Amino acid sequence: MTEAPALHITGLSKRFGEALALDDVALSVRRGEVHGLLGSNGSGKSTLIKVLAGFHSPEPGAEIRLYGRSVPLPIPGASVRALGLAFVHQHLGLIPSLSVTENLRLGDLATRHAWRIDWRTEHTRAAEVFARYGLALDPRAEVARLSPVQQALLAIVRAVEDLRGASAEPGVLVLDEPTPFLPRAGVDQLFSLVRACVEEGASVVFVSHDVDEVREITDRATILRDGRLIDTVVTAETSHDAFVERIVGRSLAAYGGAGKRLEGADQPLVEVEALSGPGLPGPVSLHLRPGEILGLTGLIGAGYDAVPALLYGARRATAGRLRLAGRGLPAAAMEPPEALARGIVYLPADRLGAAGVGSLPVGENVGLPVLTRLKRAFGLLDRDISAHAARLGAELGVKPNAPAMPLAALSGGNAQKALLAKWLQLEPRLMLLDEPTQGVDVGARQDIWDALDRAAQGGTAILIGSTDYEQLAQLCHRVLVFARGRVVTELTGAALSKDSIAEACFRSTTLPAAA
Repeated sequence: MTEAPALHITGLSKRFGEALALDDVALSVRRGEVHGLLGSNGSGKSTLIKVLAGFHSPEPGAEIRLYGRSVPLPIPGASVRALGLAFVHQHLGLIPSLSVTENLRLGDLATRHAWRIDWRTEHTRAAEVFARYGLALDPRAEVARLSPVQQALLAIVRAVEDLRGASAEPGVLVLDEPTPFLPRAGVDQLFSLVRACVEEGASVVFVSHDVDEVREITDRATILRDGRLIDTVVTAETSHDAFVERIVGRSLAAYGGAGKRLEGADQPLVEVEALSGPGLPGPVSLHLRPGEILGLTGLIGAGYDAVPALLYGARRATAGRLRLAGRGLPAAAMEPPEALARGIVYLPADRLGAAGVGSLPVGENVGLPVLTRLKRAFGLLDRDISAHAARLGAELGVKPNAPAMPLAALSGGNAQKALLAKWLQLEPRLMLLDEPTQGVDVGARQDIWDALDRAAQGGTAILIGSTDYEQLAQLCHRVLVFARGRVVTELTGAALSKDSIAEACFRSTTLPAAA
């Protein structure tokens, strides 16, 4: 007799007012399987997860079964763990001020009826748990002092251990976008832990925007689009491009990839000489021609990510000189108002903390650099700001294109498109971008690539700091690889590919330290 799946969903629909967020979706996760769940922002992934977690009630007609047993709908939130479901979200739910052991055992310790806790025994038990999964975590360490990778690993172990203590079955662990802010080495550690959890008997639903990561870690994958089930595929039999076509409903446009050529003027538009500053020991020198897209990359701590902020004046440079269209300025004298006056714009990686104001409407975020243009004799009108932002939002495919909506209410990809529109409307000479597609789904990524490509064709020089090797290979004319605060490799022409960038970054660790 065939064993029932660990998780089996049929007929799952969810409506919010007139909008149908899920439309008759089915999902089946086998026992001992890592199952991917993919889709663009707005595809229904988050709604499906919230139904499983008991936050949303599905429409009548849905059925959810765990290990062959029917689950009551809506799922009682307090019973999720006992039913055999556990969740790890991007915001890991850890308490930074508590120890590793306290976070690991929080649920049990909070409900235990005891006069005192034997911490020596608890720390020993925690160490045994970590050893079983091959992790080197100090049970006594304060969680706030752990690296992001260690915190993610702790959250996953806690979820699996909670299932072991609460459910008669191995359980289903849902990992909701656990990797966007982890370095590659951290992703490898996380994947090793996921495999160890599966060996212990758990099944895993891996939710991600990263097609390559899904192809690496999952056995099968389900793709949603516009709230509907598009396909469930065997990962090993499905190419990267086939995944993308199913996710966005079209193939990605070709950007030339390896060997992308820059036509036009040979004279540099931007020249940077001997730059150094916080995060960049330097000295670093580079140049960009009009319409050129230059990528900067390296391993974590290599210094490439400091360059955009130093050139804009968001960080104070200690040495170096910037020359733009023949006009020079000491890098240490650069400040954001001066940069803007010279036609330089900067989009930091932290889109809500540094690039925009999440609590303000999209329209105000987008209109901020051009308020003087929108001002009438009797002042600014909200309708003018909204109409302006709506026009720019339509050009970049912001969804929903609702200027009155707070920026923080948009998905990551749509917020990024709105912030990109804010700067592109200035037709800058130089754009400085830090991780422009971090945490962005493949559909929004395509829109962002299109917009940057159009800006470059119009003559804007674009500098991108990123660890997304695929993005750099597809979009850039040249890529500079950093190590220890210096440029150690330049890749261009036929040598510019995702694999060659990765190889150059990891090979850089074997280079001798600069004198």
